Amino acid sequence: GMSYSDIQSHLNEMYGLSVSDGVINSITDRVIPAIREWQGRPLERIYAMVWLDAIHFKIREDGKVITKAVYTVLGVNLQGQKEVLGLYIGHNESATFWLQVLTDLSQRGVEDILIASIDNLRGFGDAIENIFPKTEVQLCIVHQIRNSLKYIPWKHYREFLRDLKQVYRASTLELAEHNLDLLEQKWGKQYPVVIQSWRTNWKRLSQYFKYPEPIRKLVYTTNTVEGYHRMIRKVTKSKGAFTSDMAMLK
Repeated sequence: GMSYSDIQSHLNEMYGLSVSDGVINSITDRVIPAIREWQGRPLERIYAMVWLDAIHFKIREDGKVITKAVYTVLGVNLQGQKEVLGLYIGHNESATFWLQVLTDLSQRGVEDILIASIDNLRGFGDAIENIFPKTEVQLCIVHQIRNSLKYIPWKHYREFLRDLKQVYRASTLELAEHNLDLLEQKWGKQYPVVIQSWRTNWKRLSQYFKYPEPIRKLVYTTNTVEGYHRMIRKVTKSKGAFTSDMAMLK
């Protein structure tokens, strides 16, 4: 996570060495073949679970600093081991680019994913099912709640949230659907957009009810991949902007 100037200062302080940017760049470039090999390595046929999310960085391009998305696929194989299946750089996060990511996973040997946990990006779930039609797509409950509460004024905030918890924290799918009906009866006229969003997304929001409690906690949010992104932030937070896509990957 150190910048070139950090490395230069460290070498000078520790060893009295003066090293140019070019020398440091040529040394770190030696990792590029390993990056390419890692990006194209074969993957396993089946993954029990994957979390898909994007993290954003500032990168210099054509003399300007722009924000790019790094698409992350974090998976759990059938032996229960986590691994990053891939990192991909694109512009603003979109379902179209996610389709390219999923196609790459397929070309590298992935035949099926049992459960995919994603945020509520429009078209994202359809992109997954287009490449892996048997995959159960679980939308992130936390993202759905945040999006809903944006429309609720403070005077109703706590009461609405209390009623909403009866939906997503229900012990069974049947009870959750009953409580969603009650939520609509009480709040539907005041906040139809919020209720309609839950109705529209319900099939993909409610997949986790099929599983026991320990698995539900893994499935119904993208917290796992967001935790990985926080680890990345720890070693990149000192960067104002990366000089290129490859500098960011290195």
